[in-house]
Amino acid sequence: MARGFESKGVSNQQESAQALPPAHDAASPDPALLAKKRRLELSRADVQRRLATAQAAAHRQMLERALRALEDEIASLP
Repeated sequence: MARGFESKGVSNQQESAQALPPAHDAASPDPALLAKKRRLELSRADVQRRLATAQAAAHRQMLERALRALEDEIASLP
């Protein structure tokens, strides 16, 4: 008798687990995407900091191009 009761409990647990929606749905942010966005934002902050102190014109141009590229990539993320 006890064995039958345990089997029903396991079967009920399996059914309820299947009835639950998946834990990862479209509304929850992708951790890898969040990490990539954070890295890009940190890189942008670093480039902005270096641009503020750059004195050579060629160096400033290179940093400005890098800043535009980072901003474009951040903007293209979903």
